[in-house]
Amino acid sequence: MTLGKRAVFLIFPIVLAGYLLAACLVYVVESKALLSLERARIFQQLDHAEALFRADANQSRSFLYSLLEGNAVRLFMSEPDASYRNNALSLRIQESIRMLSDDMRAYVSFSILQPDLSIGYYFENSDDPFAEISPAQMTLARTLFKGERLRNWTYLNEGTSRPLIVYSEFIDPTTFSRALPSNKDRALLVQVAVQPDQFLAMLQSLQREYATEPQFTSDAPKTAAPGDLSASVELIPALHLTLRVPQAYASAALWQLKLVLGVGTIGMSLISIGLMITLIRRFITDPIAALDQQVTAVMDERSEQIVAAGGDGEIGRLTGNIKKLHDQSSSALRRVQEASWTDALTGMQNRSRFNVLAGRIVQDAVAGRGSAALLFIDIDHFKFVNDKHGHEVGDELLRVFATRVHDAVAPIMQQRALPEPMLARLSGDEFAVLIQAEPGTGAIREACDAILALFTHGFEVQGKIYPVTASIGVALCPRDAESVAALISNADAAMYQAKTSGKNQSSRFSRNLQDKRDRVRQIQEELRMLDPDEQFHLVYMPIVDQAGAVTGCEALLRWTSPTLGRVTPDEFVPIAESSGQFTKIDWWVVSRAMADYGKIRDMFGPQAVLAINISSAELHSRSIGDHFSREAARYGIAPDRIEIELTETYAVKLGDQLHRNIEALRSRGFRISIDDFGAGYTSVQQIIEYTADTIKLDRAIVETMATPDLSPALTALIALCHARGMAVIGEGVDNERKVAFLTRAGCDFFQGYLISKPLALDELGIWALHRLGGTALAPHDEHGAMIGPRKQGTLRLL
Repeated sequence: MTLGKRAVFLIFPIVLAGYLLAACLVYVVESKALLSLERARIFQQLDHAEALFRADANQSRSFLYSLLEGNAVRLFMSEPDASYRNNALSLRIQESIRMLSDDMRAYVSFSILQPDLSIGYYFENSDDPFAEISPAQMTLARTLFKGERLRNWTYLNEGTSRPLIVYSEFIDPTTFSRALPSNKDRALLVQVAVQPDQFLAMLQSLQREYATEPQFTSDAPKTAAPGDLSASVELIPALHLTLRVPQAYASAALWQLKLVLGVGTIGMSLISIGLMITLIRRFITDPIAALDQQVTAVMDERSEQIVAAGGDGEIGRLTGNIKKLHDQSSSALRRVQEASWTDALTGMQNRSRFNVLAGRIVQDAVAGRGSAALLFIDIDHFKFVNDKHGHEVGDELLRVFATRVHDAVAPIMQQRALPEPMLARLSGDEFAVLIQAEPGTGAIREACDAILALFTHGFEVQGKIYPVTASIGVALCPRDAESVAALISNADAAMYQAKTSGKNQSSRFSRNLQDKRDRVRQIQEELRMLDPDEQFHLVYMPIVDQAGAVTGCEALLRWTSPTLGRVTPDEFVPIAESSGQFTKIDWWVVSRAMADYGKIRDMFGPQAVLAINISSAELHSRSIGDHFSREAARYGIAPDRIEIELTETYAVKLGDQLHRNIEALRSRGFRISIDDFGAGYTSVQQIIEYTADTIKLDRAIVETMATPDLSPALTALIALCHARGMAVIGEGVDNERKVAFLTRAGCDFFQGYLISKPLALDELGIWALHRLGGTALAPHDEHGAMIGPRKQGTLRLL
């Protein structure tokens, strides 16, 4: 921004503020005057409307009294000859009505109603020769007969074909004078209805002018706010007419005043500012602008010198100081850029600089001006080296790796006449290599092989070999991604695929990986929205002792999604834990399993134990223990009949707080079981240090150790558990051989498809009945089908 413009922006608000303040004061005074004038005008128009309405209302009453003073109505009501009454006398009433009307075409109706609401006479001056009294008038008559009033004015604008002012009065059928309250039940109700044409025209005029419809209310409206344009008048008792003018009307009325004041304010401000700027430019801004041009030329590298100007005054001193400041700033800027763009450890580009430069390459690739491939590299086992040999060795390994990666990839690109590869350290032991090469030419594969070759015989640093390898994920642009963030994310996913496939290899991002990520997101969304009672259900897998007696059942969760179909716990439980949705699932499982325990106890006896799996993440809170206690008390279950199963991997992260939470569960009487023992981070120290009631040997360790060579080790492991006071359950029992080895090793309980597959509660009942009938004497395959008779000397499934 030039100094002249800056002066404008500094001076203009002050000048404009002064004029605006004056304009605002004028506006406040004038707007109040305008609003007061408009409010008075509205009151005047409503008063006119009230006068028109009252004139029609008084006319209806005068009309009725004039008819009653004549003999036509009296003769009509007293004439016994119906033919004469309906012809001659009726015509006399009609002639009287027309004579009393100022306008022969104006609508007037006259009706006489008997106490039983039958119509004694009805005539209306309209174009309809077959007109009948309106339902609204009949409703009014019914109300008046039930009430105590002897006369009434009513404005009917609903239930009739036209708005009417109706004057009603009860008259004595003998004297045709106003009835007394004592003989109201024998009186005739006479009604005169007139259409207030001038009043209606006035309402339409108000509605057109103010763009709002006047409102009729039975009660007086509340007092309007000071700034509102509204007025109200009482037309007849219990009927008020209110006009509330929209704010837009008032705004439009004030717009012209605003426009005049605004234009005047801006015009005067511009004239004043123009004079001031002319003086400031001549004596201040022009000399400084000349200096600014010199500085700009130096910064744009169009000039290297700043020529002294302005003599010995302030401008001259300013020129010299700016030159010194420019030289110092340029030097500092170069140092800051190098530091902010470079990774301090390896000297490579850092993530921020990589995102900027890679973004340009990605834009070109998306625009069809080439292709690019991102190699996302993660050093396997680097944490082991860093922790064992120290951070100094780890840092040196990263520095050496950064140099060797460049030396391995750069010659490949040079031989193929491709642009120099872009290398960066993204974080920790994660690196990125961006290659501008077309897929299918072999350049990407050759670069990956060259990087992996660096780890063929380990990685040598300062004469020592370290057991690290590399996992590489490859993503292409624009085929796999059209932004730097998506490219890094997809290459990262491919890198994790390489790790899970055995490490020290490269993996290409594919649609399969994308589908896996999409499925994870879909499962997360379904878990967040589902109703457990509708989509979850439990199955139960029996547990038997060496004699074949059922000692309990393990509750297993099953999920059938209307969108995803059947989803296995191995797939959705880790996703629920990682997304924080495990609590809802675990609490539902606990409640439903305890609700079913009564039927399980009826099937297998009061000694039956119900095993319930919960997420290890639940151990961080004591609320799950309170939930167990509440549900057990709710269904009358002794706590020692409930066994809480925890995966053995929880012990790896078991701190003091988690240990206290588990001990709190045991102190309440619940049993604790370490599930899947041997599947993860199994350690003999877990058996020694962590208290549990039961150890469940994982099917994998049972499969491995139920052999002649390892059976002594299996016996020793079970003996160690017994020494710690823990019972042992062998999982995955699917054949008689495993039963035999486990029995000889001293295993206490057995669980697996040889006994039964997981069954729904109703199916479990049928299975229990079959056992009583002897049909469960044969073992079952993995689908629950019998596979032959039981052999002698094996587990007795009784």
